[in-house]
Amino acid sequence: MFDNLTDRLSGTLKKLKGHGRLTETNIKDSMREVRMALLDADVALPVVTDFIEQVTQRALGQEVQTSLSPGQALIKVVQAELVRMMGSANEELNLRTQPPAIILMAGLQGAGKTTTVAKLGRHLKEKKKKKVGVVSVDIYRPAAIKQLQTLAEDVGLKFFESDNSENPIDIVKRTIDAAKRQFIDVLIVDTAGRLHIDDEMMAEIKALHAAINPIETLFVVDSMTGQDAANTAKAFHDALPLTGVILTKTDGDARGGAALSIRQITGKPIKFMGVGEKSDALEPFYPDRLASRILGMGDVLSLIEDIEQKVDQKKAEQLAKKIQKGKSFDLNDLKDQLTQMQNMGGVGAMIDKLPGMGGIPKDIKEKVNDKDLARQIAVINSMTLQERRFPDLIKGSRKQRIATGCGQDLQDVNRILKQHKMMEKMMKKFSKGNLANMMRGLQSNMRGMRMG
Repeated sequence: MFDNLTDRLSGTLKKLKGHGRLTETNIKDSMREVRMALLDADVALPVVTDFIEQVTQRALGQEVQTSLSPGQALIKVVQAELVRMMGSANEELNLRTQPPAIILMAGLQGAGKTTTVAKLGRHLKEKKKKKVGVVSVDIYRPAAIKQLQTLAEDVGLKFFESDNSENPIDIVKRTIDAAKRQFIDVLIVDTAGRLHIDDEMMAEIKALHAAINPIETLFVVDSMTGQDAANTAKAFHDALPLTGVILTKTDGDARGGAALSIRQITGKPIKFMGVGEKSDALEPFYPDRLASRILGMGDVLSLIEDIEQKVDQKKAEQLAKKIQKGKSFDLNDLKDQLTQMQNMGGVGAMIDKLPGMGGIPKDIKEKVNDKDLARQIAVINSMTLQERRFPDLIKGSRKQRIATGCGQDLQDVNRILKQHKMMEKMMKKFSKGNLANMMRGLQSNMRGMRMG
């Protein structure tokens, strides 16, 4: 997400390095390029105009006139305005009500609403320790009801039955009574979607909202539709008292226009964003963290949270002790590392969160994904236990046997061995406590982490 915008903004701000201070002229030149970058990212024109005006005023103001580095001064102002544009801080769900707290999910067909219901349910169950129930009132698509049942069962949510012969309001009222009897903390209601906004759809969901009075009404929208997403969100907000927005498919959105437009156009906060297809691929929306990523400064806080939640701490401690004792980092250890990265969404999901990784060529970023990790793990699985413990044994005929065994090319085996050597060197630096060297090694390893 934001790949193109990050590249354009970084290039614009770098041009200020040769200047002694910020002036009206170089600010104007920079803002012209920033404006074009935002429009190319499909940010809504009124939002772009307001952003440029605010940044220009602040950049010419007293707060940056004494700065020795004009590039850094402008980055600070741009970052602050990006945060303001997206909502200043993460806004959590309001669940402070008599259980069950009802969350009504609205959106167009194809936005990923039903999948997001399951993701949100899992988030509330695992992160907030809530007992979560889900129900579908999409009486027009029986397949949607079945889909929600399957997803709910996969992530351990209570699924309440519904039938396309029933009225949506009757379904929800009956479900609320059942949820109270079963001590459900949160009930998420999946509503019917349409291919476009129409009067019939709006009338139905308005009637449903009035009947059940949900504490949260969330609009689910596909981020890849750009500023159209913001306009659609506004249309729903005009019809319903929305409390927030969930952006889906942000992992496939290179522009980011929706994320930068929605708050200002609707006045409603983005509360979550979908970052992949898996049921755990839903993240709280933090404007400050996202602003840092847009400017190529990484998002260390989110990376740390990912590590805490998804890395096997016991294995990590065992590896640390092993390295500190001077023992070698073998291919079994590398396999463990690759598996941990796979659990965190792949190396690609980590790159944008690491400071200083913005300079990695786009073609390399695109080639780093879960499929590559799976192929790398397959190569190691094709080795004998002895070969994994003593990688130097792998030469000539052994390499060919390994490649044939996992259905990969010989060069794939060579790459994994080279990658192991890089990681081994990095771990030796880590054992000596040299954090700066370890970070350089990590960046180098990221660049080498591709198979094709």
